[in-house]
Amino acid sequence: MRIKITADSTCDLRPETIAEHDIELFSLTIKMGDKLYRDGVDITAADTFRYVDAGGELCSTIALNVQEYQERFEVLAKEYDAVIHINISSDFSSCYQNACIAAAELDNVYVVDSRNLSSGHGHVVMEAVTKAEEGKTPEEILAWLDDVIPRVNASFILDRLDYMRKGGRCSTVQALGANLLKLKPCIEVTGGKMHVSKKYRGNLEKVMMEYTRDRLKNPDELVLDRVYITSPEASAELIEKIRELIAQLAPFTTIQHTVAGCTVGCHCGPNTIGVLYIMKHAKEEQ
Repeated sequence: MRIKITADSTCDLRPETIAEHDIELFSLTIKMGDKLYRDGVDITAADTFRYVDAGGELCSTIALNVQEYQERFEVLAKEYDAVIHINISSDFSSCYQNACIAAAELDNVYVVDSRNLSSGHGHVVMEAVTKAEEGKTPEEILAWLDDVIPRVNASFILDRLDYMRKGGRCSTVQALGANLLKLKPCIEVTGGKMHVSKKYRGNLEKVMMEYTRDRLKNPDELVLDRVYITSPEASAELIEKIRELIAQLAPFTTIQHTVAGCTVGCHCGPNTIGVLYIMKHAKEEQ
């Protein structure tokens, strides 16, 4: 069967990965000031950071509407035996709901809620790609994704809290207190939602070393196919130090740095960094 894997641009996979596996991305819209841009096409997270640093308001993310999904699904449904589209978590966006409506009358288009974002979402996309390339049927791929999705372990360290404060996700008092104490919270995705799992203290490099050790302290519990180091904007030196530490802690086949797009960047700010992987068993929901 010819199966096409598609995804929202929020999966934050590398361009060469997307090209190699012929993944099609649906770009969300980014509103910066009074202008609209396509995520990952004509705007990056770094662009939004420069805009905010210059005094602009936080940028916002706009979900694809039903018509945008429908127009493309109808074309792909004729070209392929099946289309499997993987969305950002339905708790973060209306993309999943809109994609489901768009696919309702197309018998060979399947829509999957990744229950994740960024390269956590990307892990789900790659699992679908792997199974499709193995020749699995759509039903087999969907069953596999149902099993994998709860096992994706996605988290990020926030270097700055001003983006969360400006976006209304934490108060000025909380942000000030955390900054004075040099606290950097770990934001974890569980059950499709974000929560603070731990607060680290110190500069970003020190925190990232401690955080990485915490995340990978039980390598026997990890699926060692791939791990992503994901950030919208971070120094190459720090990324390399994290990569070296990961290699010491767990024998992953692939350790890959991916650049987070505007969805993570607009809400979390520069120097947000995460280590994302798949576990052998599902996490307990918070």
